[in-house]
Amino acid sequence: MLELAERMSRLGTDSAFEVLSKAKALEAKGRSIIHLGIGQPDFPPPGHVIEAACKAMRDGHNGYTPSAGILPLREAVAADLYRRHKVTVSPEAVQVTPGGKVVILFATLMFGEPGAEILYPNPGFFTYESAIAFTGAKPVAYPLREENRFSFDAEDVLARITPRTRLLIINSPANPTGGVVPKAEMDKLAAGLAKFPKVAVLSDEIYSRILYDGCEHVCMLGYEHLRDRVILLDGWSKTYAMTGWRLGYGVWPKALIPKADGLAINCHSCVNAAAQYGGIAALEGPQDSVAAMVAEFDRRRTTIVAGINRIPGLRCLAPGGAFYVFPNIGGTGLGSREIEAKLLNEAGVAAVSGASFGAFGEGYLRLSYANSLDNIEEALRRIAACLETKGSLAAGATA
Repeated sequence: MLELAERMSRLGTDSAFEVLSKAKALEAKGRSIIHLGIGQPDFPPPGHVIEAACKAMRDGHNGYTPSAGILPLREAVAADLYRRHKVTVSPEAVQVTPGGKVVILFATLMFGEPGAEILYPNPGFFTYESAIAFTGAKPVAYPLREENRFSFDAEDVLARITPRTRLLIINSPANPTGGVVPKAEMDKLAAGLAKFPKVAVLSDEIYSRILYDGCEHVCMLGYEHLRDRVILLDGWSKTYAMTGWRLGYGVWPKALIPKADGLAINCHSCVNAAAQYGGIAALEGPQDSVAAMVAEFDRRRTTIVAGINRIPGLRCLAPGGAFYVFPNIGGTGLGSREIEAKLLNEAGVAAVSGASFGAFGEGYLRLSYANSLDNIEEALRRIAACLETKGSLAAGATA
């Protein structure tokens, strides 16, 4: 029997990919499955981005690149951050990574160890808690509540900081809830963090360009007094529908740049060369495809929220960002994992249990509306029929 390191038992898995695997297995048996589980835009990357990557390969860009990424791409990231957020960063502070998860892992490895504490949102992206636990640090959850539109309460977050706190993770717009933290709450958090100079901040802003109803994105790099301890995470996967390109980036405080580079050299050496040239084209080229994609997501959002709210036992807030809804399933009498399995096996609708995103996600379900309107409408019909005909609501009422 092989004897593994104890830390391997603390490493979680991505439930969305687990659901995808189960759904694909059912499809292989001939079942019709509507995929509302995986968080992946159903649009192609912009044509000029694909061409730029192909041209890079034809031009001979097929070898290793600097571990932090090619300089033109890091310069393009810095220019984009100034254009969108009016924040000035040095290209030397930008580290291009094979997806945003790498930035999460690097940050938690830097600050997490036995005896340390790391704060993270709950319900939140599964990798936060998994990576924290893997390092041996204590994951300390702060709740994102439905009555607060799945935003955090700055005073509540600050109250959870102890002398052992090393890192605070925030995510807005958020996965899995679609919640957007208002600027006033961000301002309170930033002001309060002045009292905790040893606490670093990892700000996951991967959905920063997918916003609705006039919601405003607040970039944490905009708070000058925090610049020496804010790590920004962003990338191309969601904004440009480039999930399979594995292209993300972190912006690191000056003191942490050598540490991030050391981790990259030991982990992945560098990011795919051709993909990096595609990344430049995405940032510097036309942005009309981004606007069109967000507008289509907004139409789908309206449809799925209204449809869910017509189904007895469910209620759903309209998300302010990203491409997920996080309906409350309390009226069905079913638990989160139970309804996930029921909808997949009986209705052919792939969705992800709210409990997969942390303890505070129990009683909810995540559905991605990164699918066509036709498929969303059919999924809503299947969900309604499944919950109605199986007597779930009646069972819940008498439980």
